[in-house]
Amino acid sequence: MAASEENSALFPIFILTIMALPLVPYTIMKLCRAASKKSKTIHCQCSECLHSGKYRKSIFRRISNLSTCSNLTLVLLWVVMIFLIYYIKNMSSEIKVFEPYSILGLVPGASESEIKKAYRRLSIQYHPDKNPDPEAHTYFVESISKAYQALTDPVSRENFEKYGHPDGKQGFQMGIALPQFLLDIDGAYGGILLLWIVGVCILLPLVIAVIYLSRSSKYTGNYVMHHTLYAYYHLMKPSLAPSKVMEVFIKAAEYGEIPVRRTDTEPLQKLFLLVRSELNLDLKNIKQEQAKFWKQHPAMVKTELLIQAQLTRESAALSPGLLGDFRRVLELAPRLLEELMKMALVPRNTQGYGWLRPAIGVAELSQCIIQAVPLSARKTTGGSTEGIAPFLQLPHFSEAVVKKIARKKVRTFQELLDMTMNDRAELLTQVAGFSSAEVQDVERVLEMMPSLTVEVTCETGGEEGIQEGDLVTVHAWVTLKRVNGLVGALPHAPHYPFHKEENFWFLLGDPTSNNIWFSQKVNFMDEAAAIAAASKAIEDNMEGSGADAKETGRAVREAVEKVCMGSRLVIGKFVAPPEGNYSLVCHCICDSWIGCDKKMNLKVKILKRTRAGTRGSASEDAVVEDGVEEEEEIEEEEEDYESEYSEDEADDQDTKKPIANGNATGKGSSSEGSGSDEE
Repeated sequence: MAASEENSALFPIFILTIMALPLVPYTIMKLCRAASKKSKTIHCQCSECLHSGKYRKSIFRRISNLSTCSNLTLVLLWVVMIFLIYYIKNMSSEIKVFEPYSILGLVPGASESEIKKAYRRLSIQYHPDKNPDPEAHTYFVESISKAYQALTDPVSRENFEKYGHPDGKQGFQMGIALPQFLLDIDGAYGGILLLWIVGVCILLPLVIAVIYLSRSSKYTGNYVMHHTLYAYYHLMKPSLAPSKVMEVFIKAAEYGEIPVRRTDTEPLQKLFLLVRSELNLDLKNIKQEQAKFWKQHPAMVKTELLIQAQLTRESAALSPGLLGDFRRVLELAPRLLEELMKMALVPRNTQGYGWLRPAIGVAELSQCIIQAVPLSARKTTGGSTEGIAPFLQLPHFSEAVVKKIARKKVRTFQELLDMTMNDRAELLTQVAGFSSAEVQDVERVLEMMPSLTVEVTCETGGEEGIQEGDLVTVHAWVTLKRVNGLVGALPHAPHYPFHKEENFWFLLGDPTSNNIWFSQKVNFMDEAAAIAAASKAIEDNMEGSGADAKETGRAVREAVEKVCMGSRLVIGKFVAPPEGNYSLVCHCICDSWIGCDKKMNLKVKILKRTRAGTRGSASEDAVVEDGVEEEEEIEEEEEDYESEYSEDEADDQDTKKPIANGNATGKGSSSEGSGSDEE
């Protein structure tokens, strides 16, 4: 057999190998991801969430999840691989082990007379004098003659027994597993082999690299476009009111790429009429305001209307053509809001402080989008800084229901939470007209709502008091509890069509100057990652303070126990500002629930620098005292943040007013307006 024919026979094996190298690892990765995304029992069990379809396990939903382009391509490639395996297994083997008995049609151990008889019989059939067919001549010379020689000639028989071939030890041959026509350099396909090598080995990797780099260069590590970050950074202002955060949010480059079709004009105009009251248009000049609204970039207009459709729960009125864009807008929203939050927290001055007011506004917009609650519902009413928004996230609640229960002196969400289960059921049944099943749905959601407690300390190691320029260490434990006992859970969000994990933002800021001194994102879903992060932070902190291994081990064990009980460690550093008394506010804001945010007040006294030198080591911490020594007792001033959605306010002043003498403030937790306090 010619070497080129052997190589050609190996071509299917070559193709199978090339396909299997990337396909098998990719399939394993997909299966592992699918296994990690198995159905969880940590989602809300109310009827609205179960009917939303996000957690449905029907065969139709599973098929629809599998019927994506990537999955169908994966299945097609596996079909091709299975066909190749079947073909290779069943094709006639062109590379065979030399077996003389089999070639002559004899059984092993046949006598010499039987060998000669079989040779004469095959000679009559395949000898060139008897059969002019070239293939018969080749078979006779390369197979029949060598088989007879291997069994009758002593030297050939010895070679066969030693090396498996009558001609003795065979040389090792190497070839290319390609079809014969590609190897026929002198024929009509002389240049195909060269093109094959250049295309597969050079051009194809180069094209893939160019496509990957051109696409990845547009995005950051969080899969957000660089143009989006640029726009968010420059549009973010310190006085940005919550009602104006939407105008910055929709400027994302991802939303600018959403197609605007001619067929969308009429459905968008109908949607505009439904959500017009939420667009902050001046009613006195409504015609001019409407004209100004429609003169914006078409993609921005479409995005804002689709987001308002989510906030007002008008998605059922969308045309089939807009539903795909609607889902795309909501799918991108959490990722873009997180980047918008980072742009509010990015250092903007020499002290490295971000802006508090716009950060809170971004978190409130995120809450409203996830819970599908209008921004106007957050207007302060009835003594609640959150308005009626926390009520509207509950199943079966509407503005009319809120008004009914308000007549029974239940005006704030906290008052509803503080009621006993029986009193709450009686209120909802008799006043709001809820059925027992609807009351049960409300209780399920209330059991899912997180209740937070925060313990914060600020320290400078080895020194009394905090002086300006000191490196201050913030050390906080954020503890989450739910009535149903869960720690990590998916929020109740039946109107948001995707899975969404709840995240919390820990913000330590000065509301007077609108500065954020320290911030960190907190998540309660991954306990293993929280244990690893807390252990490393405690070890680094203890090592910096000069603690021995025994003390460090004990501190790490205590931290691990706290994490397992539902706490998360928040630790970081900031540079102490100039001398003065500061009334700080520690916010712990959820990006998914409304009314679960926590706030505590923290007083810090920064002393004038008297110690020689500056403290630049990151291992030096700060000292915090639980009380503030004052010559005159000054009443603590509550500066609760109130959402505003009708007008902007002027920029906050950057000056700080001294409030008290003393070193620092201590621990504690309090709620901001409403929330599920368990005090």
